Amino acid sequence: MSRAPEFIPLSDAAVRAVAGANSRHAALIEDAFGVLLETPGGGVSLSGDSKSRGQAKKAVHAIAERADQGLEIAEADVRVAIGAARSGASAPGGLPVGRRGQVAPKTAAQANYLQALSKCELVFGLGPAGTGKTFLAVAHGAGLLLRGEVDRLIVSRPAVEAGERLGFLPGDLTEKVDPYMAPVWEALTDILGAEQLRRRREKGEIEVAPIAFLRGRTLSHAFIIVDEAQNATRLQMKMVLTRLGEGARMVVTGDPTQIDLVNPNDSGLAHAVGLLDDVKGIGIVRFSAEDVVRHPLVERIVRAYDADAAKRGRSF
Repeated sequence: MSRAPEFIPLSDAAVRAVAGANSRHAALIEDAFGVLLETPGGGVSLSGDSKSRGQAKKAVHAIAERADQGLEIAEADVRVAIGAARSGASAPGGLPVGRRGQVAPKTAAQANYLQALSKCELVFGLGPAGTGKTFLAVAHGAGLLLRGEVDRLIVSRPAVEAGERLGFLPGDLTEKVDPYMAPVWEALTDILGAEQLRRRREKGEIEVAPIAFLRGRTLSHAFIIVDEAQNATRLQMKMVLTRLGEGARMVVTGDPTQIDLVNPNDSGLAHAVGLLDDVKGIGIVRFSAEDVVRHPLVERIVRAYDADAAKRGRSF
């Protein structure tokens, strides 16, 4: 098999993204595929056997495509591109463009999560804060709504503890629940813009409701997001999971290590995952500290707490 160099023409922005600061991205690609990657100008040059070059070329093109869309390329993006090139998988499409550009996965777990959302009617996303569980779910649901694949986007979460004691708050239902939905509304505003979000809420296409208000309803042709689900009781979890109607899809997100219930053993999230792990049509994606995409310090904090939990013999 030929080991002659193969030149791939790229834009200047793509070349910088593929190379990375201090050639860090290039080194990752070289190590992953056993190739030599050089940047002679106007593109990149790949040396190695034909199979290795072919896989490396797929990763290079994936990175270049994102760079040409104006997206910032981090090391996590390079690792996702490498993993996809190795497995032959393609990145899930159909995500909308937010104020900071095209919404796209930053880690391999995020890519797996989006694949699950596109294939499964019910998905559980489990893991620590900052891993993109809620934002990507909102982005996927917004994309379905914008393309007319669902009629409504419904967002629910346990408000104030499992008892959802909202009566002491002033205002109507939306005004009572909004303070607890801030992360979701921030994500929707980022993706849809404030004006479109307002119009769709007024038309009933985007709805917010605490879990207790879903009781007795059949949710058809909707994308339902159940956020902070570790604070839903077992009875609440069974109730909300059985709300699925015709043409509906649901994603349940939460961190089993952050239960605020008086009796943590009553949490419905881990219980439901244990019961439904092997059920056809259900996807379960677990995130870890490596998937934290907030400030790097957050990842180190999560690791410290995970280490402490391991010492105490706790596992989730």
